Amino acid sequence: MRLRYNYRLYPDPSQRQALARLFGCVRVVWNDALAMRKAARKAGQPWIGGGDLQKICVTAAKRTPERGWLVEVSPVPLQQSLRDLDVAYRNFFDSVSGKRKGPRMGLPVFKSRRDRRQSARFNRNAFRLPGDGTLYLAKIGRIEVRWSRELPAVPSSVTVIQDAAGRLFASFVIEVEDAGQALAEAEAEVGIDLGLTHYAVLSDGTKIANPRWLRRRARRLARLQRNLSRKEKGSKNREKARIAVARQHVKVGDARRDFLHQTSTSIIRENQTVAIEDLAVSGLARGRLAKSVNDASWGAFRTLLGGKAARYGRMLIAVGRWFPSSQLCPCCGWRNGTVPLGVREWDCPSCGEHHDRDVAAALNILAEGLRLRAQAVEAALVREEQDKDVVAAGLADTENDCGGRVRPGEAIPTLAPPATYDAYAA
Repeated sequence: MRLRYNYRLYPDPSQRQALARLFGCVRVVWNDALAMRKAARKAGQPWIGGGDLQKICVTAAKRTPERGWLVEVSPVPLQQSLRDLDVAYRNFFDSVSGKRKGPRMGLPVFKSRRDRRQSARFNRNAFRLPGDGTLYLAKIGRIEVRWSRELPAVPSSVTVIQDAAGRLFASFVIEVEDAGQALAEAEAEVGIDLGLTHYAVLSDGTKIANPRWLRRRARRLARLQRNLSRKEKGSKNREKARIAVARQHVKVGDARRDFLHQTSTSIIRENQTVAIEDLAVSGLARGRLAKSVNDASWGAFRTLLGGKAARYGRMLIAVGRWFPSSQLCPCCGWRNGTVPLGVREWDCPSCGEHHDRDVAAALNILAEGLRLRAQAVEAALVREEQDKDVVAAGLADTENDCGGRVRPGEAIPTLAPPATYDAYAA
């Protein structure tokens, strides 16, 4: 299992300038290589391999007056940029051919200097951890790091990332053994109904409030945006105003991410089985409630639940989006039909029970999730029995022939191996 560990970097002014130079060089090498491949394809020339790109865009480019400043930075991030370009092309081809599942991947695009998010990756030859609380990067030096937790293993690479607010982070992706990660088995099982009035309603009646991170800072963001629009383009005051806006958005993202991590961890630790509705988030994010849906970030919440369930030995079950969870009575199964969103409580005419709309939906999601789990277990047992029958039949068919020929026919001649390798070439 791969886990990502991010740590805040605090470089001094000279190191920050060196990192800015590095980001620019990485961007230029990426754009040069991408332009060469596009030009070759347009001219009908063969594909340019990654090794040839390194010789042309890095090694040979350093000797030219136009790209002579590439020698000022470490060559390792430049080479890693070309490898990332190969990965981007591979993902595109796999997506077109159907080997890669999920949304369709597009072709790589040119990187802009106006993009405020920059990154550069160092492999093991270009960085090290001295052990004094700093991170050493080639041709940059030792950078102060805020180590919030220890690394579980020795990293093989590090990616230096700069966000829109100008903050710098060191990102380590480390392979962690699955053994020892599983938690003690819990007895509780829970269904989750996601919404906007409450962020999540659990089948045990717990209601998690929706923090509405973006809405709470809407007035402050509007004021900062007005201040930004009044500044002259290209001026230093405009850059200061842009950073002020970016910092507010960063605070929104940090608060949202912290909430999602804490909530998902709490649910996974306390429950052995978690059932959640498979919402069409991408479709809902284009409707009239798009701003609120994007602010809720349901997709990221489900992704965190899935990752932590796999890490800690829990089970996450996704119930189909067409399952009428809010229309069924969890007691008798009577279907109430389409219920307007304004109706938050209703009485079942069949059994007379009074239901909270969201709690009833969570109970129905849990029941459907348990049904899907039992169905999957039964299907797995059937497949196991079929595999046993196939193996047994195969062993019975080949038990008496011992690898020899059992049907009459012409003898298959055997060829003696040649004495030397030259005989194969002949």
